[in-house]
Parts: sequence; structure tokens; C-alpha cells
Amino acid sequence: MKNIAVLVSGGGTNLQALIDAQNSGIIKSGRIRAVVSNKAGVYALERAQKAGIETAVISKREEGENFSHALTEFMKARNIDLIVLAGFLAILDGELLREYKNRIINIHPSLIPSFCGDGFYGLRVHQAALDYGVKVTGATVHFVNEVVDGGKIIMQKAVYIDPDDTAETLQRRVMEEAEWIILPRAVELVCSRG
Repeated sequence: MKNIAVLVSGGGTNLQALIDAQNSGIIKSGRIRAVVSNKAGVYALERAQKAGIETAVISKREEGENFSHALTEFMKARNIDLIVLAGFLAILDGELLREYKNRIINIHPSLIPSFCGDGFYGLRVHQAALDYGVKVTGATVHFVNEVVDGGKIIMQKAVYIDPDDTAETLQRRVMEEAEWIILPRAVELVCSRG
């Protein structure tokens, strides 16, 4: 059984999908042991607490150059095997990436390599897809490395764009039809590989 930590920055809808998948048996080779946010007071922390999961706030603003080290020490102290970025809006680097190479995964709200990389997060991704006029978008789960959204792809799922979509309606459908489905599956896949 792998120990999982989930990193969040906001409301935690992807975290809730992971908690639900754990409770329903989709995730059976791992257990969420901790949820870490880089922002205090976000609803994701409340979701975790309601589920009986340890929470912590480790802020890049407060830790500065020590951010990567602080995260690494937190993970090591809890014997974390897999780190899942679920709407975590801070770039990881340094010690954490070295210590957890091929053990950090991220969900991105597009079909990488489209609409990804530095500056592409949240509604910006969906607005860019609409502005470009693509007919299909989706979500990607990938390993995290030194290149933003540049790690090896684990899983993708496509979502068709409706002619009357806004960035907000598209964001919601990508979450419901892709992110909440493939993120738990990818977590189980990575955990089950040993």
C-alpha cells in the first residue's frame, strides 16, 4: 500500500474525486495520508479534514528558497511514496524533484502538448482552447519534471467543445468528463506498479 500526498491550492474538486475514488475502491493500491496546500484557508483543506486526512500549509511565500526542502522533509517524514498535484499552483523544483523523481504526477486541463506550459492554468487554458477554435480538448495526467507540463504522459481523455461553450462551462465539463475520471485511474495505475 503506497502512501499518497496530494498538493492543492484551491477548492479541491480533484482532491474530492481522489477521496471518493479511494472510498469506492478505484484507488486500492494507495492511501491518501496527507494534503498540503501552499495557501491557508482553502476549501481543499476542509475537504481533507472532513475525510480524516492530515493537512498542512507550506507556502512558497513564507519558505522562499527553502520551499522545495520544506516539502521534501514533510514528505519524507510521512514516508510518502507518491505526490499528486491536484490544482497546485506553484512550480516545483530542486530537491523535491530529485528526491521524488518519477513519483510526482499532475493533472493538466488540456491534451498536452496543447495549451500547456508556463502561464497555462485554470481558466486561461480553456479560454486559449476556445480562442484557437479547437473542437476537442480534454485533460492529461503526466509525471512532473523540471519542464512545466513537460513530463511523460500517463493518461489522457478527450472532451468535445460545444459551440456555445464559455471558459467556465468548458472548465466544468473537462473536470467532470475527464479530470475526475483519469486522475484516480492514473493514481491507481502508478501505485499498483510497485
